[in-house]
Amino acid sequence: MLYAVILAGGRGERFWPLSRSESPKQLLRLTSDKTMLEETFSRVEGFIPLERTLIVTGEELKEKILSTMRFLKEDNLLVEPRGRNTCLAIGLAAAHLGKQDPGAVMVVLSSDHQISPPQRLVEILQTAADHAQEEDCLLTIGVVPTRAETAYGYIELQEMVTAGAAIPIYRVKKFKEKPSKLAAQEYYYDRKHLWNSGIFVWSIKSLLSAMKSAKPDLAGALREYQEKIGTAGELPARRELYQEAENVSVDHAILEKAKNVLTIKADIHWDDVGSWLALSRIKKLDRENNVIIGEALALDTYETTILNDGPGLVATYGVSDLVVVRTDDVVLVAHKTRIPDIKELVAHLSKDEKLRRFL
Repeated sequence: MLYAVILAGGRGERFWPLSRSESPKQLLRLTSDKTMLEETFSRVEGFIPLERTLIVTGEELKEKILSTMRFLKEDNLLVEPRGRNTCLAIGLAAAHLGKQDPGAVMVVLSSDHQISPPQRLVEILQTAADHAQEEDCLLTIGVVPTRAETAYGYIELQEMVTAGAAIPIYRVKKFKEKPSKLAAQEYYYDRKHLWNSGIFVWSIKSLLSAMKSAKPDLAGALREYQEKIGTAGELPARRELYQEAENVSVDHAILEKAKNVLTIKADIHWDDVGSWLALSRIKKLDRENNVIIGEALALDTYETTILNDGPGLVATYGVSDLVVVRTDDVVLVAHKTRIPDIKELVAHLSKDEKLRRFL
């Protein structure tokens, strides 16, 4: 059977100060009147039923997710004791799904993407799921680049493995880290590279087999944990698993080492909504290429993002290339070139006891 696993952990630090520890990016309404998690869920609604949808998140977000998405049940949530990156989050979901259905196929989605049109995504996921059901492979969804983007990872293509198919599947030659500007321009023009969307489709059997080869200690720990699922020892075993496990992404831990990785060349609009800079790509711009959300007055202001989530007015005059964000208790003013480094600012807050309340 086909299952959906939605990754909803993380703090979304690049959207500080709107994104906070108790209300991170995936619970914000950044792209529509729905939270980003709700948007993600709606993409698979009708394709994969609720009872086969699992949201992996942190303990601190469990109650907020349940109160926001009241149609969910506690069984839809798989709670991590602490953040340990995507490899363990996906492995945890695989252990649970494999316990009840060893023949399961997983569709793994992140809760902080913008994707359209949703119908095309479903067609692509169905093609991937059908292939994963029949073949021992790890399938990723690659997106055709629309610009020379330096903030995304890339997938280099090899030969097509489904000649003549309506939705082509390729063998992956190599995963590549976020490139320099020059390399990103080459990737954009050579038609051999796709953006790595972080959307995956694979059978439980193929994933755990690849994990056994690449990360045998983790695979062994997950097998031991799986034996405790459904018993009184499940939660203590999960805490022990997370205490000992490595903090690593599934890309670095498994996909970059596996020999059976395939990718679908997806003709969809995709954005990982990674920072405040994404709003200028997904929101309507005014005549001066500003993004304005909330009560604001922007005079002689150009290519600036303004979000006012607090009371009163935000006014800018004679500025350009800024991000200005106002909440009830914080005002952020930053040049756009420094937005990718905003985690450094958040790190300063965490080091100052007087300022930690703003995280």
